[in-house]
Amino acid sequence: MKNFDLIIIGGGAGAFAAAIRANEFGAKTLMVNKGLSLGGTCVNVGCVPSKTLLWAGEVMHQAVHHGIPGIDIEVKNVDFATIVQHELDLVEKLRVEKYEKVLNNLEHVTHVEGKAVFVSPNEIGVNGQTYSAKKFIIATGSTATVPPIEGINEVGYITHIEALKLKEQPKELVVIGAGPVGLEFAQMYARFGTKVTLLHHSGSIFSRAEIELASRLAEILTKEGITIQTNAQVKSARRDGDPEGIASRSYGAGKKIVEYTVNEENRSISADEILLAVGKTANTKNLDLDKAGVEVDEHQAVKVSPYLQSSQPHIFAVGDVTNAPKRLETTAGKEGSLAAENALKGTSLSIDYNSVPWTIFTDPQLAGVGVTEDEQMKQMGVCTCRSVSFEHVPKAMIMNRTEGLIKMAIHPETREIIGVHILSPNAGDLIAEAMVLIKNKNTIDDVVNSLPMFPTLSEAIKLVAMSFTKDIKKLSCCV
Repeated sequence: MKNFDLIIIGGGAGAFAAAIRANEFGAKTLMVNKGLSLGGTCVNVGCVPSKTLLWAGEVMHQAVHHGIPGIDIEVKNVDFATIVQHELDLVEKLRVEKYEKVLNNLEHVTHVEGKAVFVSPNEIGVNGQTYSAKKFIIATGSTATVPPIEGINEVGYITHIEALKLKEQPKELVVIGAGPVGLEFAQMYARFGTKVTLLHHSGSIFSRAEIELASRLAEILTKEGITIQTNAQVKSARRDGDPEGIASRSYGAGKKIVEYTVNEENRSISADEILLAVGKTANTKNLDLDKAGVEVDEHQAVKVSPYLQSSQPHIFAVGDVTNAPKRLETTAGKEGSLAAENALKGTSLSIDYNSVPWTIFTDPQLAGVGVTEDEQMKQMGVCTCRSVSFEHVPKAMIMNRTEGLIKMAIHPETREIIGVHILSPNAGDLIAEAMVLIKNKNTIDDVVNSLPMFPTLSEAIKLVAMSFTKDIKKLSCCV
């Protein structure tokens, strides 16, 4: 048996952050990883490859839809396979530079490739070898959920993983599920020329967002040619002319038919491919957590305290494998670092998830931090909110990108900013300023007295703060 101070199970953002922090403490650490290449979801099959393809689609779209009189640009050729290969090459480069080389430089960390299973609360088995440790961090991530749709396994489907590697572009695509993955992939493929239909079970394409911003994004995507059907309950899938769904998965073997209902009305849609984007399931099934005494919730996610401890105080968990409030690359990394420190130093460090922003990288981007109007109503029984159109932001007018909205919520008594939600180009960058405002408990007076650069999109944050006390339509620039 080999003994360690800390064993980390996983190889993604949370695991690496934990390993780096443990190495700084000089702790004898073992990292065990199997499945995805080092780096986990984000660099391999998540943020990096998807945003690379999204950017390619945005460049192509803006070349034609720039809105500037006197400029006529023609996109002469779109080689989908070459674009995908460029994405895969970038993934390989970042995986080597940011993960493999980083791991090799961690002198106190040993890496073992293999499947880890708990054999007791303080031991794991890997490749026939037993390892023990005083503390553990579970960072095994999550896998795309396959919903219980009749015939879906026989007909075949793709998840975000396969969608990032397709060399043959589907002519027609059905996306089941909205949210970040569904919306981003729907727009990406639509801009490359695929006819996309998006089916979503609820009335809003993203329930965490402000309703008016999500509705505006849905309108924009619809104008781009994407068919969006909300309140759709998907029932079954089959092959055209093949009710048993046993034909080959090749695009030439007949269309895939998705049958669904809207308000109990039966409907169907055909496509070359089906993309599942209904969420993720924590990767805990094969860890034998029962032998370690680690409890999971109804979604198979590890239950953790605010300090990232599981039901076993010496076993911590971070990232997508947990039931923590937000599943993001940034939170996984921070959780990994905090879990390592809590485990090795006995501290009680935690994250204020309310001040953590999120972004959907469509074009325009949808981003938010803090509470929404509905959440404020539930918490306080009142909403002190204002919305401002980007039609009033000079930089947006310059860019011919006035389709956006910004919405701010403040405390009715203290005027402290408690929520900001943005739909605009580069909203993911703009929300960083809002994050700091909320984290530092700034008021709208602090923002009104600030001096943002003119002309920039960031002026939208000052304008919406001013709208609580002034009619911004009657103000000149730079007031």
